[in-house]
Amino acid sequence: MTVNTLYHHTHERLEEELVWIQQAKGNPALFAPLYKKYHEPIFRYVHQRMDDTEMAFDVTSQVFMKALKNIHKYEYRGVPFGSWLYRIAKSELYQAFRDKQAQRTVNVESVSLFEMMDEMDEDQSELNKQLLVKALQSLKEEQLQLIEMRFFEKRSFKEMGEILDLTENNAKVKCFRALEKLKKYFHDK
Repeated sequence: MTVNTLYHHTHERLEEELVWIQQAKGNPALFAPLYKKYHEPIFRYVHQRMDDTEMAFDVTSQVFMKALKNIHKYEYRGVPFGSWLYRIAKSELYQAFRDKQAQRTVNVESVSLFEMMDEMDEDQSELNKQLLVKALQSLKEEQLQLIEMRFFEKRSFKEMGEILDLTENNAKVKCFRALEKLKKYFHDK
């Protein structure tokens, strides 16, 4: 699996981010570099899950307003600042779903589906691809999030754990179980 440098930061990038965070804690007007860096990825994360562009913009705005308001509570845990933002985004998405203002969707890319099928040791026929999309719909919300983060967003287990408030090992185990559930669904059909 290839590493996407958008999500995996070097030590230098993490340190640069920490400087921005400290500056923003002292003066909220200095939050701009963090906003510029993460607005588009957070928007894509939200939009990918709700397929309503206007609502996705609204939820993304809420994410950044909450982040700015609560920047003083942020604690560095060895992962990019974006992990904290994704946790806020996850919470805001759930709120939007609870308020029935948005519908949960899963946007999938063929390349990611093929990578997932490789992981599951399945052939990549069009029929199997369609079956996999149906199998994804059978997963529980947390399992679907794990699969999306791992295969469609190319996140590390450490970052997945941080976003979902799990240990790195627990994220691995739960992701493995979700894959096993997909395999079972696949073979039962």
